[in-house]
Amino acid sequence: MEILTEGCKKLGISLTEKQEQQFLNYYHLLLDWNSRVNLTGITEYSDVMRKHFLDSLCLVQLSGIDKAHLHKVIDVGTGAGFPGIPLKIIFPDLQLVLLDSLNKRIKFLDALKDELGLKNVTAIHGRAEEYGRNKEYRGQFDLCVSRAVANLAVLSEYCIPLVRADGDFVAYKSGKIQEELKDSQRAIDLLGGKIYEKADFTIPETYITRSLIHIKKIRATPGKYPRKNGIPAKTPLQ
Repeated sequence: MEILTEGCKKLGISLTEKQEQQFLNYYHLLLDWNSRVNLTGITEYSDVMRKHFLDSLCLVQLSGIDKAHLHKVIDVGTGAGFPGIPLKIIFPDLQLVLLDSLNKRIKFLDALKDELGLKNVTAIHGRAEEYGRNKEYRGQFDLCVSRAVANLAVLSEYCIPLVRADGDFVAYKSGKIQEELKDSQRAIDLLGGKIYEKADFTIPETYITRSLIHIKKIRATPGKYPRKNGIPAKTPLQ
């Protein structure tokens, strides 16, 4: 576990024995299910520790997120549980919702939360556009996170409607994103958000650079957003 424990120390995280075991069990279950269900192309032990677990935990570096008062968190396009499950392991009191459009992944996540003994974790199957219009989910979360591969304007339409007023949305991004960031500003404003911070970092124990785009929700999202299924991706807000 040295890769993970040393990487966590660089993030200011000290893992308990229980948390170490949870991450180890996570890896083994991921590997087991990945032989039957396409969850990730990253399977080497060291790569999973760095490129999935440590990458997910880099959110702790954001000074604008009050980690001590986070309660309800939703992970949109969670896939195999990243970044939601690693954050839940570190912050066990979180009420976490994992949203994904593929039911096979939801079945894995249900098995995973049972295997790791995680409480207050709900995995839901569906599209972000649907849940963003659902009164039970719209405007209900302190924090929305997403590592999904999508344009920031599209991700913002998926995620910002789910966040409560004064809440936060954090998008995990890689590569050169200055142009994307600039092009998404109007969409973010239309949805009731404001770019608070672009935090660039290197994943601990690697030379891989990433960016966290931290968006604050400063007012309610207009009722017409998100638009119907598929429209945000086909016609991003400009």
